[in-house]
Amino acid sequence: MAVRACGLIIYRRLKPAPSSKVTDSIEYLLLQTSYGTHHWTPPKGHVDPGEDDLQTAFRETQEEAGLQASQLNLIEGYKKELHYPVHGKPKTVVYWLAEVKDCNTEIKLSEEHQAFQWLKLEDACKFAEYEDMQATLKEVHQFLCSKE
Repeated sequence: MAVRACGLIIYRRLKPAPSSKVTDSIEYLLLQTSYGTHHWTPPKGHVDPGEDDLQTAFRETQEEAGLQASQLNLIEGYKKELHYPVHGKPKTVVYWLAEVKDCNTEIKLSEEHQAFQWLKLEDACKFAEYEDMQATLKEVHQFLCSKE
């Protein structure tokens, strides 16, 4: 059976400079793991028994980044499933998109992560070394730009 995990791609909007495009003010939250290769990823984790996927995404975001569901706006119309092998076993990760209501909200990391960054798309793609995550971040950015 495939391992299943769920998470939220979290973004914030800074106040744009008068000359810049609104989409230039978007930053994405990535967390650096404190295990393995110390890769950067949005908050995510395994589904617990009795939990639905979206509950898992919100629980993991609270555990890993200290963000409560009440501090986030879930963005309608975006959901992404990634499929890839981990240690030779298939894994499915489902992501939703959420915006922090207050761009100054404090991030509180769990012991699973050692650092976090708010990054513009280009930098977020550099930090997220996996191609499917880079593609997902670009897709999210296009989705947000199309809603402007």
